[in-house]
Amino acid sequence: MTSSTRKNASGHTGNGAAALLVDEAVGVDGGIGATARAARADAYDRWLRGLLPRRPGVALIAVGGLGRRQCAPHGDLDLVLLHAGVPGVDELAASVWYPVWDAGLRLDHSVRTVAEALDVAQDDVKVALGLLDARLVAGDAALADTLVRTAADHWRRTAVRQLPALREITAARWAAHGELAFLLEGDLKEAAGGLRDVGILRAVATAGITDALRPAVRAAHLRLLDTRDALHRQVGRRVDRLVAQERDGVAALLGLRQLPPGAADPAQLPPGASDAAQVRRLPPGAAEASQRAGPVGDGDALLRRVAGDARTVSHALDDAFRAADRLRSGRRRGADGRPLRRPVARDVVEHDGELVLARTAIGARPDPSLSLRVAAAAAVTRLPIARATCEWLAAYCPPLPAPWPAEARAALITLLGAGPGLVPAWETCDRYGLIERWLPEWTRLRSLPQHNPVHRFTLDRHLVQTAYEASRHTREVDRPDLLLLGGLLHDVGKGLPGDHSTVGAPLAEAVAARIGLPAPEVALIGTLVRLHLLLPDVATRRDLADPVTIAGVAERVGDPATLDLLHALVRADAAATGPAAWSQWKGRLVAELVARVRTALDTGVLPAPPAPDPALLAGPLPVVHLSADRVAVAAADRRGLLATVAGCLALHRLEVLSADASTVDGRALVECRVQPRYGLAPDPIALGADLRRAVNGDVSVIQRLRGRALAARAGGAAPRVVWHREAATDAVLLELRAADAAGLLYRVTCALDEAGAQVRAARISTLGGDVVDAFYLVGGWPAEADRARLEAAVLAAV
Repeated sequence: MTSSTRKNASGHTGNGAAALLVDEAVGVDGGIGATARAARADAYDRWLRGLLPRRPGVALIAVGGLGRRQCAPHGDLDLVLLHAGVPGVDELAASVWYPVWDAGLRLDHSVRTVAEALDVAQDDVKVALGLLDARLVAGDAALADTLVRTAADHWRRTAVRQLPALREITAARWAAHGELAFLLEGDLKEAAGGLRDVGILRAVATAGITDALRPAVRAAHLRLLDTRDALHRQVGRRVDRLVAQERDGVAALLGLRQLPPGAADPAQLPPGASDAAQVRRLPPGAAEASQRAGPVGDGDALLRRVAGDARTVSHALDDAFRAADRLRSGRRRGADGRPLRRPVARDVVEHDGELVLARTAIGARPDPSLSLRVAAAAAVTRLPIARATCEWLAAYCPPLPAPWPAEARAALITLLGAGPGLVPAWETCDRYGLIERWLPEWTRLRSLPQHNPVHRFTLDRHLVQTAYEASRHTREVDRPDLLLLGGLLHDVGKGLPGDHSTVGAPLAEAVAARIGLPAPEVALIGTLVRLHLLLPDVATRRDLADPVTIAGVAERVGDPATLDLLHALVRADAAATGPAAWSQWKGRLVAELVARVRTALDTGVLPAPPAPDPALLAGPLPVVHLSADRVAVAAADRRGLLATVAGCLALHRLEVLSADASTVDGRALVECRVQPRYGLAPDPIALGADLRRAVNGDVSVIQRLRGRALAARAGGAAPRVVWHREAATDAVLLELRAADAAGLLYRVTCALDEAGAQVRAARISTLGGDVVDAFYLVGGWPAEADRARLEAAVLAAV
């Protein structure tokens, strides 16, 4: 179809007129749900009928949401003007399109004969799917019926042949938008498991390939439609991406309220409770109190419900595509005419491209490890588990004893280390309730949001993804099995009060003991969980040249084997978190820390701090050296050089990742690791010139620095200062936790300098929109009054 929008006389392209039209039909407070969607469709139908002149051989056809009578509050109109070759059809189309545009509605439109529409559908599978939703709005009913019947018949005859092309298009869309079940800010329409996939299931069902629209899928579809309705109402315009800041408002519109004190925990509700009750049940009087205080939605409950519905849709679509593949390729048969069955593991065979149980496994008493062995076979072979097999395992496979038998433990490690096959096999097992039978803790972790901007996945998917990423590093460690298990369990404490590393360690140890690991390995799993953030935190926030830093890490880690496990786990965790969690600079810092700690563990000798750059100790002052990620300056010894250099770097839009200041032979040395704030490197000639003028006291540069610093102040939550007494050999550590802002390092170092403190090193760690900046202040532990004065100076500078 040809898509177009046109501004009305006021220049407005929104849905203002549409909103008035719809509100007249369904009421402002009743715009969510199937009844409201149908009422909106009726309202649009009545209005559009008045736009089309009565003429034979012409019909106005609705497709898309209007064709399905599932109109969202701020959705598009998808219309086809169908004609039988009548003259003046372009003028007739304009009489419909222009009023729609002038009403401020977005319009997808085309003008075609029946033959033209069918020709396009034959060449474009997306158009073929769209015609399955075609519905007469106004005009020649016989003409419309011809198109609807012929398009449906054509699809039934050609669906099996066209589905591979549709599957390729769908896979590209999934790659672009991700999986709705695991995303913290997913697209309700385009992501895998979203509304677009339900349309494909409807097409598969129309073709009679399989029963794609099972009751669970229909229920999930309705809830996803309701969520999109609420999102449109919340935002006031067409939007399909459920971003974090809108979740609570959308949840409130859907009646998913935050759990008040004394309310029943949804996990304790009896089976069969309604969907809304399973999310949140309010005690007597709580609903009235909530209305008086204003609705407060439970965004986490909404995200979990969306995740469950997306999983239902995705799993049904996987089944549907496999059914189509079997119809297209036909069953492979042996010489005796029976379907071929290929053994792939004990009690597991491949049959028609799926894994099923061997007949001997079904007839015998099931082994408790059977479900794990089937999952491991699926992950290794990358073949799906047949739906009937999953249902049989869920119904008849007995629970695992504690501790697990060795065969079950081996199957779990095989599953976790299978690489790309892990995620789909794990998700299939989770869909049928097998995971929580292996790991009861999984019920709490499933679809749990992670309220941190660097995370892209819900907690359960993050844990599985970390195990997958850890499989890339198994050849680097002595105990690859413990690395995989540590990856799966490293964040098991999230969602509980307290530091998740500390809280999660005993939980992970309990799982390891139940699995059957010996006591020393159980303790090592606890150590990996407890220390899984140690290396990145120290590498980005501490001075790696200070012997106290290296000695502290070596003492906590204990031995080189544990150090290697932690290093591999850090990289796997970062890769599973998202692109913002890792960088080449962070990787180099962690690798440098690991190398220094390994030297200390192997030899018992702490590595010597690196010597200053010899180039800074020779030649006339000032000395300025620039490279892609390093800025080094030498000047006559004076206070405030670090602040001056930091200000110049901020002026040229460079972020400082680390800074070191020292004095050697009467020269003040400052070395900074930097990266461009907005991706573009500054002009090195201009930067070098400004640095030389600034360190020589040029007033014009200093004024520019101060003006930029005042303009760059950031708002947000209140900043905080934390002191560390024994974190360095010759200094105390002041740690600032605040909102990130350009020029922050300059302002803080200026404030410390004016307060009489000498900064010898600074480490900057950015976490989303926040920073944790560590400043090494030369000297002993300050008196309480001095600490209060320095803290006040730093907070005032922020």
